[in-house]
Amino acid sequence: MLKEFSDITEEEIEYQYKLILKNIKKLRLERKFTQEKLALSMGFTTATFYTNAESHKRGKHFSLEHIIKISKILDVKIENFFKEDDDF
Repeated sequence: MLKEFSDITEEEIEYQYKLILKNIKKLRLERKFTQEKLALSMGFTTATFYTNAESHKRGKHFSLEHIIKISKILDVKIENFFKEDDDF
């Protein structure tokens, strides 16, 4: 049976955001990209939005388009952003 959207809690959504952001940061650092370098590669003129989104400040988060761009720039499969490890 399909779940209704209302059955998804804010905690579940927040968990997924944090998981994705943790993995993006980890992969960015492994590939020796600064936030600024990745932001500019994505087409932003400054790193401000990127920095706020990666740290989930001010309610900012990456859109699907951003996640696709990040995966291509870092040369990783998008599913890597959704992987859970022992630290999470």
